[in-house]
Amino acid sequence: MEKIEKAKIKAHIDKKLIAIKEDIAAYELLAKPVSPDNAIGRLTRMEAINSKSINEAALAKARDTRSQLERALAKIDTPDFGLCRECDEPIPSARLKILPETDLCVQCAENLSG
Repeated sequence: MEKIEKAKIKAHIDKKLIAIKEDIAAYELLAKPVSPDNAIGRLTRMEAINSKSINEAALAKARDTRSQLERALAKIDTPDFGLCRECDEPIPSARLKILPETDLCVQCAENLSG
């Protein structure tokens, strides 16, 4: 992979990291426990608890994505960056631009998921 392409992907990762960190901060606020002494009705409390669990799942996913992006950023200057971890073939740069945290080519990702 060319140095210019890696620089573009690195800039994209940096941009995504900033956005995901903002998302994490927002999800952390939304995933705070629902206080039992809060004077809300039973159905509203159930909705709040349901929303909290949805936000906790989104928070976990965002943290996982952040971790993957940080791992990709740390690996970007290594010779194996951009190579599929399953087949060792180059991952197309268009895929890396869309999903820079990926370490699988499309075919291997499809094979593993289905």
